[in-house]
Amino acid sequence: MTDPLSAALKIAGSGLEVQSTRLRIVSENIANARSTGDTPGADPYRRKTVTFGTELDRASGTDVVKVKTIGVDDSDYIEEYEPGHPAADENGVVKMPNVNILIEMGDMREANRTYEANLQTIKQTRELLSQTLALLKASQ
Repeated sequence: MTDPLSAALKIAGSGLEVQSTRLRIVSENIANARSTGDTPGADPYRRKTVTFGTELDRASGTDVVKVKTIGVDDSDYIEEYEPGHPAADENGVVKMPNVNILIEMGDMREANRTYEANLQTIKQTRELLSQTLALLKASQ
Protein backbone atom coordinates (compact mmCIF):
# COMPACT_ATOMS: atom_id res chain seq x y z
CA MET A 1 0.00 0.00 0.00
CA THR A 2 1.25 3.44 -0.93
CA ASP A 3 1.67 6.23 1.57
CA PRO A 4 -1.25 8.64 0.97
CA LEU A 5 0.95 11.71 1.17
CA SER A 6 3.40 10.32 -1.39
CA ALA A 7 0.47 9.41 -3.62
CA ALA A 8 -0.87 12.96 -3.31
CA LEU A 9 2.51 14.35 -4.37
CA LYS A 10 2.66 11.98 -7.33
CA ILE A 11 -0.88 12.83 -8.48
CA ALA A 12 -0.42 16.60 -8.10
CA GLY A 13 2.94 16.40 -9.88
CA SER A 14 1.36 14.65 -12.85
CA GLY A 15 -1.33 17.34 -12.83
CA LEU A 16 1.33 20.04 -13.07
CA GLU A 17 2.91 18.26 -16.00
CA VAL A 18 -0.27 17.89 -18.07
CA GLN A 19 -1.46 21.44 -17.37
CA SER A 20 1.95 22.72 -18.45
CA THR A 21 1.51 20.87 -21.74
CA ARG A 22 -2.01 22.24 -22.06
CA LEU A 23 -0.75 25.80 -21.54
CA ARG A 24 1.90 25.26 -24.22
CA ILE A 25 -0.68 24.03 -26.73
CA VAL A 26 -3.05 26.92 -25.97
CA SER A 27 -0.13 29.34 -26.42
CA GLU A 28 0.66 27.78 -29.82
CA ASN A 29 -2.97 28.17 -30.84
CA ILE A 30 -3.03 31.83 -29.84
CA ALA A 31 0.30 32.52 -31.54
CA ASN A 32 -1.01 31.00 -34.79
CA ALA A 33 -4.51 32.49 -34.70
CA ARG A 34 -3.79 34.53 -37.85
CA SER A 35 -1.36 32.12 -39.60
CA THR A 36 -2.61 31.53 -43.11
CA GLY A 37 -1.34 29.24 -45.84
CA ASP A 38 1.59 30.33 -48.01
CA THR A 39 -0.21 30.05 -51.33
CA PRO A 40 -3.71 30.95 -52.57
CA GLY A 41 -6.26 28.45 -51.28
CA ALA A 42 -3.73 26.69 -49.02
CA ASP A 43 -4.88 25.43 -45.64
CA PRO A 44 -3.90 27.58 -42.65
CA TYR A 45 -2.87 26.53 -39.17
CA ARG A 46 -5.28 24.05 -37.58
CA ARG A 47 -6.09 24.39 -33.87
CA LYS A 48 -4.48 21.78 -31.62
CA THR A 49 -6.26 20.00 -28.78
CA VAL A 50 -5.08 18.05 -25.73
CA THR A 51 -6.72 14.91 -24.38
CA PHE A 52 -5.92 13.55 -20.93
CA GLY A 53 -6.05 10.02 -19.63
CA THR A 54 -5.07 8.14 -16.49
CA GLU A 55 -2.17 5.77 -16.19
CA LEU A 56 -1.06 3.49 -13.39
CA ASP A 57 2.28 4.48 -11.91
CA ARG A 58 3.62 1.01 -11.09
CA ALA A 59 6.25 2.26 -8.66
CA SER A 60 3.69 3.86 -6.37
CA GLY A 61 0.55 1.96 -7.38
CA THR A 62 -1.20 5.29 -7.96
CA ASP A 63 -3.28 6.40 -10.93
CA VAL A 64 -1.81 9.59 -12.39
CA VAL A 65 -2.99 11.84 -15.19
CA LYS A 66 -1.05 11.87 -18.47
CA VAL A 67 -1.41 13.53 -21.84
CA LYS A 68 -3.19 10.90 -23.91
CA THR A 69 -3.02 12.67 -27.27
CA ILE A 70 -2.27 15.99 -28.86
CA GLY A 71 -4.71 16.17 -31.72
CA VAL A 72 -6.18 18.67 -34.11
CA ASP A 73 -9.59 20.31 -34.20
CA ASP A 74 -11.32 19.26 -37.42
CA SER A 75 -13.85 22.11 -37.36
CA ASP A 76 -14.17 24.28 -40.45
CA TYR A 77 -11.74 27.05 -41.21
CA ILE A 78 -12.97 30.62 -41.01
CA GLU A 79 -13.22 32.29 -44.40
CA GLU A 80 -12.55 36.00 -44.75
CA TYR A 81 -12.81 38.20 -47.79
CA GLU A 82 -9.39 39.82 -48.31
CA PRO A 83 -8.65 40.08 -52.04
CA GLY A 84 -5.19 41.64 -51.53
CA HIS A 85 -3.94 38.90 -49.21
CA PRO A 86 -1.21 36.61 -50.63
CA ALA A 87 -3.20 33.51 -49.59
CA ALA A 88 -6.48 34.69 -51.16
CA ASP A 89 -8.05 32.39 -53.73
CA GLU A 90 -9.46 33.56 -57.08
CA ASN A 91 -12.57 34.89 -55.29
CA GLY A 92 -10.52 36.92 -52.78
CA VAL A 93 -11.35 34.53 -49.92
CA VAL A 94 -8.65 33.63 -47.40
CA LYS A 95 -8.91 30.55 -45.20
CA MET A 96 -8.14 31.56 -41.62
CA PRO A 97 -7.27 29.20 -38.76
CA ASN A 98 -10.11 27.64 -36.77
CA VAL A 99 -8.79 29.30 -33.61
CA ASN A 100 -11.21 31.31 -31.47
CA ILE A 101 -9.21 33.58 -29.16
CA LEU A 102 -12.01 33.71 -26.55
CA ILE A 103 -12.09 29.92 -26.29
CA GLU A 104 -8.30 29.78 -26.06
CA MET A 105 -8.25 32.44 -23.32
CA GLY A 106 -10.87 30.47 -21.39
CA ASP A 107 -8.82 27.29 -21.77
CA MET A 108 -5.71 29.15 -20.68
CA ARG A 109 -7.42 30.52 -17.60
CA GLU A 110 -8.76 27.08 -16.65
CA ALA A 111 -5.37 25.42 -17.20
CA ASN A 112 -3.64 28.11 -15.15
CA ARG A 113 -6.07 27.71 -12.25
CA THR A 114 -5.75 23.93 -12.34
CA TYR A 115 -1.96 24.27 -12.40
CA GLU A 116 -2.12 26.56 -9.35
CA ALA A 117 -4.44 24.13 -7.53
CA ASN A 118 -1.99 21.27 -8.11
CA LEU A 119 0.88 23.46 -6.94
CA GLN A 120 -1.05 24.33 -3.78
CA THR A 121 -1.71 20.62 -3.17
CA ILE A 122 2.02 19.93 -3.37
CA LYS A 123 2.79 22.76 -0.94
CA GLN A 124 0.20 21.53 1.58
CA THR A 125 1.35 17.93 1.27
CA ARG A 126 4.96 18.95 1.91
CA GLU A 127 3.79 20.88 4.98
CA LEU A 128 1.96 17.77 6.23
CA LEU A 129 5.08 15.68 5.69
CA SER A 130 7.17 18.23 7.61
CA GLN A 131 4.69 18.25 10.47
CA THR A 132 4.67 14.44 10.56
CA LEU A 133 8.45 14.34 10.77
CA ALA A 134 8.43 16.96 13.52
CA LEU A 135 5.92 14.89 15.51
CA LEU A 136 7.99 11.75 15.05
CA LYS A 137 11.14 13.52 16.22
CA ALA A 138 9.35 14.99 19.24
CA SER A 139 8.03 11.57 20.32
CA GLN A 140 11.51 10.04 20.49
